[in-house]
Amino acid sequence: MSKKFIPRFQYSVLKKLVQENKVLILYGPRQVGKTTILKKYLEATKEEHIFLSGDDYSHQALLKPSISDLKALIGSKRLLAIDEAQKIDDIGLILKILVDNIKGLKVIVTGSSTFNLVNQVSEPLTGRKHILYIYPIAQMELAQREDFKDTKLNLEQRLIYGSYPRIINLDDNQLRQLELRELVNSYLFQDILQLDGLKNSKKLYQLLKLLAFQLGSEVSHLELGQQLGMDKATVAKYLELLEKTFVIFERTSFSRNPCKEISKGKKYYFYDLGVRNIIVDDLKPLSMRDPREIGHLWENYILVERLKYHEYSKLISGVEPRSYFWRTYEQQEIDLIEEINGNLYAYEIKFKTRSKWKPSLTWLKDYPQAKNLQIDSSNYLSFIGAAGNNETTNR
Repeated sequence: MSKKFIPRFQYSVLKKLVQENKVLILYGPRQVGKTTILKKYLEATKEEHIFLSGDDYSHQALLKPSISDLKALIGSKRLLAIDEAQKIDDIGLILKILVDNIKGLKVIVTGSSTFNLVNQVSEPLTGRKHILYIYPIAQMELAQREDFKDTKLNLEQRLIYGSYPRIINLDDNQLRQLELRELVNSYLFQDILQLDGLKNSKKLYQLLKLLAFQLGSEVSHLELGQQLGMDKATVAKYLELLEKTFVIFERTSFSRNPCKEISKGKKYYFYDLGVRNIIVDDLKPLSMRDPREIGHLWENYILVERLKYHEYSKLISGVEPRSYFWRTYEQQEIDLIEEINGNLYAYEIKFKTRSKWKPSLTWLKDYPQAKNLQIDSSNYLSFIGAAGNNETTNR
């Protein structure tokens, strides 16, 4: 792209959350633009503020769990921004002291490492924090600068190279490949290996490769462990680390009839397809891929874009759906089930439109009130909050 794309965030919503006098945590993986969002907000605000970075040792030294020192640091200002807050010792206690003792203080922090930041602040700030998840650039953000034609032309690039800002802003596929390798090896794995004393990077990488090759399929912790020479508990621990560091996310099976429906199934998807593809060292174009693999990439893309859409939309709507997949012991399945305010929505995700999808008779009989819809190239943009004028609209 000739012009750099900086993620456009809902600054009016961000401002509203900040004004509630709760600690606002911008949270997500490395390199997704959290610092950019924070600095852009600070540039736009008229409030006097203090900006500190956990990467700066001199800034770290300023933040001590001392009421007098913190009051002296803040002075008359009432907006404090801390970037990479997880790198600051006792950050949870420090934030608690700040909001307890300085009336009207607004605090925004960013963090990348879930265990180090959320675990530190959750108990001290119970009921006094907002956690706002930031992901690789959403198509609903890109829709602010792309027309319908450009979006269609760029779709394959997003299925192969993903949506990290550094990747989106490049025009050359060789450069994208180099950046992806750097992203995975120097940032994502660095974060994971720093957590919980984890040292066996080879096993972790092998686990990720297994998940990447089983994209869109149910996985068993026991079977993964057998393939890796690890016990089930260790596999579960590694998977949790990968989720907490925003590499993968889990979908469990929906079931209200355990006699017919699988109730403990699990699938794992990648937050970014570029990361998935570089892990299996496969960046070839769609024209050289098996249709089944394309279908799995498409399913992952739709699910993660839908996740971003819900996460950002709930700030306005307050609606936070629960998402599942559905499968019976007779191998009947549906890609995505959403439960919203007690209502069920079933979605079948298809890369190409060949014929209209009809749910199985079992689903129709057991869940007659559910709304059923096929998501494909004709309507996917509205489904992920990025609809253009040329597309069929759905719920």
